[in-house]
Amino acid sequence: MRSKNRIRKRQRVEIRRKFGKIMKCLCSGEQLGAVDEMFPSSDSLAIKDHSSSAASSKASEVGKKLDTGNIEEAESSLRESGCLNYEEARALLGRYEYQKGNVEAALHVFEGIDIAAVTPKIKITLSKRREHHKRRSQSNATPPMSIHAVSLLFEAIFLKAKSLQGLGRFKEAAQSCKVILDIVESSLPEGLPQNFGADCKLQETLNKAVELLPELWKLADSPHEAILSYRQALLLNWNLDAITTAKIQKEFAIFLLYSGGEASPPNLRSQMDGSFVPRNNIEEAILLLMILLRKVSLKRIEWDPSILDHLSFALSVAGDLRALANQVEELLPGIIHWKERYHTLALCYYGAGEDLVALNLLRKLLSRSEDPNCVPALLMASKICGENPDLAEEGISFACRVLESFDGGCNQLESIASCLLGVSLSAHSKSAVTDSERATRRSEAAQALETAGRMTRMSDPFILYHLSLENAEQRKLDTALHYAKRLLKLEGGSNVKGWLLLARILSAQKRFMDAETVINAALDQTGKWDQGELLRTKAKLQIAQGQLKIAIETYTQLLAVLHIQSKSFGSGKKLLKSSRTAKSLELEVWHDLASVYISLSQWQDAEICLSKSKAICFYSASRCYATGVIYEAKGLYKEALRAFGAALDIDPTHVPSLISTAVILRQLGNQSYAVVRSFLMNALQLDRMNHTAWYNLGLLYKAMSTASSSVEAIEYFAAAAFLEESAPVEPFR
Repeated sequence: MRSKNRIRKRQRVEIRRKFGKIMKCLCSGEQLGAVDEMFPSSDSLAIKDHSSSAASSKASEVGKKLDTGNIEEAESSLRESGCLNYEEARALLGRYEYQKGNVEAALHVFEGIDIAAVTPKIKITLSKRREHHKRRSQSNATPPMSIHAVSLLFEAIFLKAKSLQGLGRFKEAAQSCKVILDIVESSLPEGLPQNFGADCKLQETLNKAVELLPELWKLADSPHEAILSYRQALLLNWNLDAITTAKIQKEFAIFLLYSGGEASPPNLRSQMDGSFVPRNNIEEAILLLMILLRKVSLKRIEWDPSILDHLSFALSVAGDLRALANQVEELLPGIIHWKERYHTLALCYYGAGEDLVALNLLRKLLSRSEDPNCVPALLMASKICGENPDLAEEGISFACRVLESFDGGCNQLESIASCLLGVSLSAHSKSAVTDSERATRRSEAAQALETAGRMTRMSDPFILYHLSLENAEQRKLDTALHYAKRLLKLEGGSNVKGWLLLARILSAQKRFMDAETVINAALDQTGKWDQGELLRTKAKLQIAQGQLKIAIETYTQLLAVLHIQSKSFGSGKKLLKSSRTAKSLELEVWHDLASVYISLSQWQDAEICLSKSKAICFYSASRCYATGVIYEAKGLYKEALRAFGAALDIDPTHVPSLISTAVILRQLGNQSYAVVRSFLMNALQLDRMNHTAWYNLGLLYKAMSTASSSVEAIEYFAAAAFLEESAPVEPFR
């Protein structure tokens, strides 16, 4: 304790000694050479307003008092001389100590300045300076301080904040720094005029304070105050240069995106009618980053690749990748390489659901005249093609080109290429004409996926998912279940697709209670907005168990979630391509409910559900099909046939309508067997695993009453029975 007191006493003596040295220099009219040499400043002009002769007359008196260590009397004598007041002298000494690295000593000096006492004088001085600057004429009223003195005091407040920051006292530092901005804002509510304080360091200090304040609030763990200070920096006219403004905008956008908090919308006092006002963090960050990109295009600031990176993240979270594509397209040529531009645009359009646009961009990138061996583009093109059976053959070609370009160089990329090859082969098998060709492609697909799995030691979720899916579709349910469980363990239950696949496989094994338990576990670990598909699967599991009333309650719960979700996303947030839109899911839920009510013979309730569906989408094959089912249940076969025909007009590949049309035609008996058979064969071409189509084909051949047709009917009934035993409550894919 005594040693600390001795240290503090020595510090006070040292400060008084230096203070006395500065005072002697000031009183004799000399320049502070030592200070200005270390920190060049025009603030020495603050003392040029005073008479050096008046100061010299009391130099000896002040010197004597300083020699005796009576710093208070020395300060009093200097103030009486009119040379420099107490606060200004303290500001100079504090700056001197800070520049020497004596942070604690500098802070001790700065704390001796009574900011509250000089604030009114500073405000009056700034106001009068603005009036003088505005009228460009001399005013008779003399301001209480010179602009150089104001600049000197502002610098002292700023350096005090820096000193507190260096000592880890971040909240106090922020409060100190905020004083500067509050004074300027209240004195100059319209902002700083151009070249205001250009003859001193006032503008420079102000720029530093504006930039520092948000950082101090972040260090003080005060996110709300940090956001307010960022907005204060950007919405008021501080005469900041373009680079400083851009830096603040970028830092603010980064803070909004990654801070983890949610800010209240900004209160823009002077926005124009109809102008955009961001409603959440993401929107505000996107606005700032788009402003920065526009500045790059106008060549006001240099290109910064991280701006596009952060904007890509923000728009991905917002689900508006189409807007990101627009921003990339607007970039001037040469800012980013044309290959990167094409690849980025392809990613954007793919994420926005415009697969063909993305694929055409990739085809152009992969043309012989451009870059035919670009591996990322080849992989992405193969992935897009693998999702569309009509393009699957091209997807196989893209994947093979990747595999041919590798020679044991990168196992990870090679495994992804093998997986995509398997996916494309599986999709291509659906268009096979003969059973043998279909089986061959299925076998090749399984081999490619297993190769990818071995290369990654079954540690890649994407590969595991497709391995499980392929085995499930080939009705190898035990193998599919093994991979699905491994996938769920690997992902820790973080992906809804893994839960859904596991539940569907269990339902195909007729383990409905186990499947429902899996869905309930998934609901416990999943956010509200991701529960739509889970609740729909749960309702279908309940229907499979004959619990129709409970299923209706589950559908009602799902509709409530979708209603709230549509309101939330309607306020600006969109869903990504990988997520089903709330409207499309709601449409299917109304159709499911209509089917439940039809099975209960509650025609009026079913028709109400279909009217709700019609309000969402007028042209819906599923709605027309459900209408036909109602007519069929009532015995109105001709009306049912027209409804099924309307469904096929909207979607010629609607399998349930193809099957139901064949059933009605067979029951009416006014069409040949060939016509009925054509509808069923079309359905099986689209969905080879549809047990209902196989069953009705068996009934058709049985009705032919020939020896050969009876044999075929038995085969079709056997296929239908096998597929029905292993059919999930909803398609695996």
